[in-house]
Amino acid sequence: MDPTVSPVTKPLLGAVLGTRQARPPIWIMRQAGRYLPEYRAVREKAGSFLDLCYTPALAAEVTLQPLRRFELDAAILFSDILVIPDALGQSVRFETGEGPVLEPMTPEGLGTLRPDNVVDHLAPVFETLERVKADLAPDKTLIGFCGSPWTVATYMIGGHGSPDQAAARVFALQEPEAFARLIDVLVEASIGYLVAQFRAGADVVQLFESWALNLDEEAFAACVIDPNRRIVEGVRTQIPDAPVIGFPRGAAAMLPAYVQATGVNALGLDFSMPVGFANRALPPALSVQGNLDPLRLLAGGAQMEARAEAIIAGFAGRPHIFNLGHGIVPETPVAHVERLVQVVKGGR
Repeated sequence: MDPTVSPVTKPLLGAVLGTRQARPPIWIMRQAGRYLPEYRAVREKAGSFLDLCYTPALAAEVTLQPLRRFELDAAILFSDILVIPDALGQSVRFETGEGPVLEPMTPEGLGTLRPDNVVDHLAPVFETLERVKADLAPDKTLIGFCGSPWTVATYMIGGHGSPDQAAARVFALQEPEAFARLIDVLVEASIGYLVAQFRAGADVVQLFESWALNLDEEAFAACVIDPNRRIVEGVRTQIPDAPVIGFPRGAAAMLPAYVQATGVNALGLDFSMPVGFANRALPPALSVQGNLDPLRLLAGGAQMEARAEAIIAGFAGRPHIFNLGHGIVPETPVAHVERLVQVVKGGR
């Protein structure tokens, strides 16, 4: 984070740090993506998805595209949570219509990972941040991110996404020592990656724990809370007071324990989280982020506007960053995004 920039000049950063703003600042998860025709044009030019992530000029371009269309308060680095396993040396590819495909990790395969290679391998990502920072308006926040260890491990072990993360859950139970080694590697890799992002210009980072659901309370404490805590502490030993948003999707009633243990500055809420419960269960000074259902944005119209206004009213008594409760879906009409931003900004 640039220490010369006061948080009050960046409304979203100010909200992350616990200051209520005159209106909730807004950014949208996956705001740089397939719903934008200009993104699709760059994506076609880039070749593979990973080529796009690793080509700084193109990645910076798509990072900035949403801010040219909409009055958003932040740019989020265009990259992917699976660049870390790629940097570690695991085979990672993205198949059209199928998503990420990895060579499933085995206990024996842990020895092939190259944790010392991560920061060097991801140098193009840091160049992307530097390029975006140079072109970003001074009142806009630059968000970096990484996937949290449990979520990344589910892909590394299972070889692809799954609705229940069964392969990783079984692996953790049957191979506890190997699983602990994998988490250790991912924690250290994530710390180095996020520290380098801050040094390249990120104002704040988000930990995407996209698969925090489907875990019992013991597994959640071991697989989600503890690794996220270690990452926050590890980053802050090198970047004091580094601002961090945690997003443990599906954590439900385990959110208060996550907040208390990890020390995140702000908490992303998925769209299933009731506003009233969040206000009662979470510390009143904690900044929250969210939590419109992405399908409400897809459908648009009066229901979307009413729900957005209800979320804003519901969190009016605390620092609040408006966002979706998960990523924008590719079929979302651009006009619906334009209208949502207008509503959040107080427009009629």
